[in-house]
Amino acid sequence: MRRGLDHKLVHWGKRNLFPNIAQSMISILMLIIGCGLLYLIMNWFLINAVWKGDSSACREASGACLSFIREKYLYILFGVYPREHLWRPIVGLILWIIFWFHFTKKKNWNKSLLLKFPTLFFIYYFLLSGGWGLSPVENHLWGGLPLTILLSTVGILVSYPLGILLALGRRSKSKLLSYPVVCYIELIRGVPLISILFMSSVMLPLFLPNDLNIDKLFRAQVAIILFSAAYFAEVVRGGLQSLPPGQEEAAKALGLNYLQTQMYVILPQALVQVIPPTVNTMIGMFKDTSLVIVIALFDLMGTAKSSLTDASWLGFSIEAYIFVALIYFIICFFMGRFSQQVEYEFKLSKERS
Repeated sequence: MRRGLDHKLVHWGKRNLFPNIAQSMISILMLIIGCGLLYLIMNWFLINAVWKGDSSACREASGACLSFIREKYLYILFGVYPREHLWRPIVGLILWIIFWFHFTKKKNWNKSLLLKFPTLFFIYYFLLSGGWGLSPVENHLWGGLPLTILLSTVGILVSYPLGILLALGRRSKSKLLSYPVVCYIELIRGVPLISILFMSSVMLPLFLPNDLNIDKLFRAQVAIILFSAAYFAEVVRGGLQSLPPGQEEAAKALGLNYLQTQMYVILPQALVQVIPPTVNTMIGMFKDTSLVIVIALFDLMGTAKSSLTDASWLGFSIEAYIFVALIYFIICFFMGRFSQQVEYEFKLSKERS
């Protein structure tokens, strides 16, 4: 068995890396460069790294200051959330991880998810905010990864259905409906998210009565939802336009009304067609939540930047950003893998039918 595996590896290398002289030279050059970069990274990140010690020890060393991560990881992950209640966001994140693995199983793709998602969100929000026996924690103390998960999850769950409605509205034959939708989508796509966040945080309170105070976190969440919905709308519209018009005509011939046609015939096919750009938009929105730092909300990226302001640990931004980048990469990687799984399952079910 080992000999057969070695034979396959040799055959794969000859076919993909060394099929001819020119390709062999390029492959050897790339392998040399790759090994050199790997050596430099391992030398900096592991061999010469400082695992224990203070900032002075890190400044004297030539490797990464991993003791900075050991010192600041709780602050980067959870911000200024009260340390005596830190078990609550930790439990909330564990619940999200468990639910994610539950959600990725095909046997669990059923209507019960419509109940499980809100239930999990309610528990998560209850753990962060407190109440009903738990000490209350004001949301201006929320930060780090729990805040990022909250903003991105609620943003996706609300903006995606809203984007579907906007896409249907844009394709409507009623000009009274389609024109306002087109104006909204083009207006939102024509301005950056940071400007919408500024408007929700700075300008909106100026137009409200003095006795009416809308929470800043809520305003930021609404801004993210409205911004993402416009992009989801265009993604869904692409899927709707990819379907032949005969689908709607066949549905009408069967006596289905507009709502039934969209729910049972058009949308199930269109949404499957645009799974890759849909997940790409979700990943982009997940990363765009880092912009809330401009309105003094410290998500994962915000707490990482804030940790660098400690006078005793100045100059270790590379370590902080690598730590945060790994967290972002892991989450985005699993989102991408899940989209591939969904594509494969739908393709397999289509082939069987």
